[in-house]
Amino acid sequence: MLNGDDHLITITPVIETMHGSDKYVTGVFKLSEGHLDMGEIVFDDNMNQWEYTGEGGITHKEAGEIADFIRRYKEPDAGKGFI
Repeated sequence: MLNGDDHLITITPVIETMHGSDKYVTGVFKLSEGHLDMGEIVFDDNMNQWEYTGEGGITHKEAGEIADFIRRYKEPDAGKGFI
């Protein structure tokens, strides 16, 4: 919930390919809501510090909440199935 309103924000990690097929996560996460580009959250190498590159749309505090969500997020274990 941002600004007291429900939002469906999509967080897309930017993944680069190095030397053939090796892939790595860059620490850049694109934010969007529907077709609206909301900028990016860019982390340092240790995922400690971040900056929000968007203008408008969300506040710095809200971007911080999204950055915290990204840091805490763990991929679901595919072998466990869905609940």
